[in-house]
Amino acid sequence: MAEPLQKLIASRYAGRNVPVALVLPDGGRVALSESPEVEIVARTWSGLKALASPAMGALARAYVRNDIDFSGSARRMLDVAESLVGDIAHGKDPLTARLRLWKHQHRANRANIQHHYDVSNAFFRLWLDERMVYSCAYFEHDGDTLGRAQLAKLDHVCRKLRLQPGERFLDIGCGWGALVLHAAETYGVRATGITLSRNQYEHVKAEVAARGLASRVDVRLQDYLDLPEGELYDKVASIGMFEHVGVARFPKYFGKIWRVLAPGGFVLNHGITHNPLGAQSLGSGIGDFVEEYVFPGGELTHVHRVIEGMAAAGLEVVDAEALREHYARTLWKWTEGIEANAEPARREAGEERYRVWRVYLAGSAHAFDRGWLSLWQILAGKPLPDGKLPHPLTRRYMYP
Repeated sequence: MAEPLQKLIASRYAGRNVPVALVLPDGGRVALSESPEVEIVARTWSGLKALASPAMGALARAYVRNDIDFSGSARRMLDVAESLVGDIAHGKDPLTARLRLWKHQHRANRANIQHHYDVSNAFFRLWLDERMVYSCAYFEHDGDTLGRAQLAKLDHVCRKLRLQPGERFLDIGCGWGALVLHAAETYGVRATGITLSRNQYEHVKAEVAARGLASRVDVRLQDYLDLPEGELYDKVASIGMFEHVGVARFPKYFGKIWRVLAPGGFVLNHGITHNPLGAQSLGSGIGDFVEEYVFPGGELTHVHRVIEGMAAAGLEVVDAEALREHYARTLWKWTEGIEANAEPARREAGEERYRVWRVYLAGSAHAFDRGWLSLWQILAGKPLPDGKLPHPLTRRYMYP
């Protein structure tokens, strides 16, 4: 069957000059340009089918299932994959939007979080920085290491919130505790972190004990909806968590934040958004792949709906900053880290899960580079009863 297949593939990509050599399941080889830079191996006929009629999500799924493989870095492969696919239109299908809404209303947050985060702490440690910060870093200089950029991000958040000694600080979705630990040790706050991941919870508990912070840091295995409303916080951060919430739950999410925030207090919401206006998912099957393999229950929207949700809950937005380029850099560094530690990552998580994370991190980096996604830090406050919301008149306080 080699000759007919070679003709089919050659016809599909004729004149495209894609720098790829395709290796077919029967051993045939098709060069799609005079100087191929990347070799894509179709291990099965299913893999060949994905290549014959390509979409980004289908190619990612075929890679995860080992129906196809490729040489070189995931970064180079993403560029090649997009050239194979061609134009990508992002999802604005009302039926798809309704299906995603139904899924959000019928899934448990705890199960979704555990699916994503409870791989193993050792797996994440292979490619995160030394503080295990799993959110967008802040690159103040081109040559910043990932660790330096993550420390800069922690400080950027703390300065935006103007954390003061003795203040009550809440971190919703605290991850492995980097922010609550840093805020307590460096800014002197009394910090509370909540997470739905058992692995993260146990890690933060151990760090709190090791650092002697039991009197200043409290970590809880708790859903944000279960936060007692009699406990008010001066400052609240939600870093890389609200992507799990879903647009339909914005009233509950921002309403809960408003109720646990002391009058005159501030919240920083840091999260991923769609850039195309009206998009419900990334196109070419990317959104479906992420929903199936990575973020079950995750949902993104345009930043204007986030601001609208905060305002509807009574929170006054005072500052918004886009960090799209910062997240692209962060994700590429994570991709480089997981590729550099491919063998221990495979041993820790298994072959399929390693492939899921490799293609997810690289695909996300590509999406931020291409401007399909953005990352926004939105600072808002809960006005005092007289309507005032005291805060600095300029942004100078945010910078050292």
